[in-house]
Amino acid sequence: MTDVAKGPHDAVDPLEDMGEFRSLKSDVWRQFRKHKGAMTGIIVLVLITFACFVGPFLLPFDIRTPDVVNANKSPEWPHIMGTDNLGRDAFTRTLVAGRISLLVGFVAMAVSIVLGVLVGVLAGYFKKLDWILMWITDLFLSMPLLPVLLVVIVLFRDPIQERLGLGLGTFVLMISIVGGTSWMSTARIVRGEVLSVKEEEFILASRSVGTKPRRIVTRHVLPNVLSPVIVAASLGIAIAIITESAVSFLGLGFPIDVPTWGSLLNDARNRISLNIWLLVGPGALLSATVFSVNFIGDGLRDALDPKGRSAG
Repeated sequence: MTDVAKGPHDAVDPLEDMGEFRSLKSDVWRQFRKHKGAMTGIIVLVLITFACFVGPFLLPFDIRTPDVVNANKSPEWPHIMGTDNLGRDAFTRTLVAGRISLLVGFVAMAVSIVLGVLVGVLAGYFKKLDWILMWITDLFLSMPLLPVLLVVIVLFRDPIQERLGLGLGTFVLMISIVGGTSWMSTARIVRGEVLSVKEEEFILASRSVGTKPRRIVTRHVLPNVLSPVIVAASLGIAIAIITESAVSFLGLGFPIDVPTWGSLLNDARNRISLNIWLLVGPGALLSATVFSVNFIGDGLRDALDPKGRSAG
């Protein structure tokens, strides 16, 4: 069979040789799925979050009421991690403590990202603000984090708790302190990205037609610096959880009746000989959460890297 010759009016569709259409979102997801550590991290983080927020409602234990008869019991059914010095189920308390630690991690991360993006965009786009904002950033970077946290907590804990209440006041104080002292690396990353993006032709074209700087920043600059911000946000969760746990471990975090992973570790260190699971349980969940978040951050970094996507 001979091929039929195409006439001059037989147009060839230029899209025929382009292959399957691939959007940016599909490319990122395809690359992210290849990262086994990231996928494992998502599964672990979802399981821990579900267990912490739903598990205590399914377990038949009341951690608010002391049960002195069952105090300091070793792991046995139904107390799979034993009980504390007041007879409360250790496993249920560990799950409840995870709620506070996870909430502090996510909310403090949001505060940190908002501050970091705001400072980074202003410093990178407006040259007059660059030196003062970067000077402030360097000042915060030069301060030792933990001593600053402890001093601020001691100075402002009582006034805030008097106004907002014991639990809510401590929560607001913790997210403000943790988020307010961990934005600097995000600010530097965003500033570098903005300095690169603002010299692109589409930004120069927007300026030439008289577009207001605020509109340029919100419509053109911010969407092009989201990739490093997403990675910084994922890693910021781990930093916030560790920071809150460290403060609570030192006894300066939430009240004694509001358990967190850090406060449970602090309570367990004097009773390791009685029941090591009082220490292993919160420590294992804390470590698993931090590891999973770090793996997710690694996967996002690889997936959002244009070189990595093109290679995949």
